[in-house]
Amino acid sequence: MQTLNNSYRFQGFINTPNLWENDEVYGLPQFHIEPSGKPYKHTYNKPLRLGKLVERFLIHELQQRSHISIISENHQVQDGTLTLGELDCLLLLKNIPIHLEIVYKFYLYDASVGTTILDHWIGPNRRDSLVKKLNKLKEKQLPLLHHPITKSWVKSLGYHSEKFGQLVCFKAQLFLPYADKDIDITPLNQTCIQGYYLTPSQLSEFKDCKFYIPKKLDWLMDIPIHIDWLTFEAFRIKLNEFLAEKSAPLCWVKRPNGETLKLFVVWW
Repeated sequence: MQTLNNSYRFQGFINTPNLWENDEVYGLPQFHIEPSGKPYKHTYNKPLRLGKLVERFLIHELQQRSHISIISENHQVQDGTLTLGELDCLLLLKNIPIHLEIVYKFYLYDASVGTTILDHWIGPNRRDSLVKKLNKLKEKQLPLLHHPITKSWVKSLGYHSEKFGQLVCFKAQLFLPYADKDIDITPLNQTCIQGYYLTPSQLSEFKDCKFYIPKKLDWLMDIPIHIDWLTFEAFRIKLNEFLAEKSAPLCWVKRPNGETLKLFVVWW
C-alpha cells in the first residue's frame, strides 16, 4: 500500500500548480518543470514527513532531465554542533548553478488576519502562515547560501556561492471559506484553489454525503474513487476526535451524484 500511496501522492504533487508565476511574490522567482511522465516507485522503511516526501518527488523529476545535474541534496549547514539550516538542492541547469528551495503548503483564506491578500493565508490550525514562510525564505533560507560556512563548503565542491542563481518551487493547495467563494487572490495562482473550509455547524448541508478523512501524507493526493467512504454519522464521530484536539482535518466528500470535493473542517 505504501508504494501505491506514494504513486498517488506523487501524481497529486505533480498536479499541484506553483503558487505564483515568475517572481510576482516577494520577488522570489519560481522554478517551473514540466512532468516527465515517469512514475514514482520508491518505497521507504518508514513514512517521511510531508515536506521531505515532496522534496523526494521533485528530486525524482529533476533526475529525469538530461539538462539538469544535481550537485547536492538536503545539505545541513553546521556551525559546530549548531545547525544553521539546510539547503534543499544545488543543481546545474544547462550548466548554470542554481540553489533551489522546495515548499509545499496548505493554506486557508481568513480575511480577519492582516490587511493584504498575502496576510490572509494561514495554516489549517492557525500556527502557520504564507507571509511567515515567505519571510523565512527571503531572510533565512535563501541567504544561507552566502553564509561563510556555506561558502566554504560550496567552494570545496568546486563552485562559488556568488555564481548561483536562486529559485523556489513553491506549490500549494488553497482553500476558501465555504460561505464566500468569490475571492480574487491575485497575485496568487487561482488554479491553486482546491476546495473550501467550514465550521462543524455548517456541515448539515452535507448530511446526505459520504466522507473520508485522509492521513496527512495523503493530503497531497487527488481524491481516489475507490475508498471506504464513511456515512455522515460515522464521519461526525471521527471528526469530533480531531476537533477535540484542536486539529483541523482535511476531508474528502462525495455527494450523492458522485461529485467529490475537498473540505477542511476547522475547530476555530
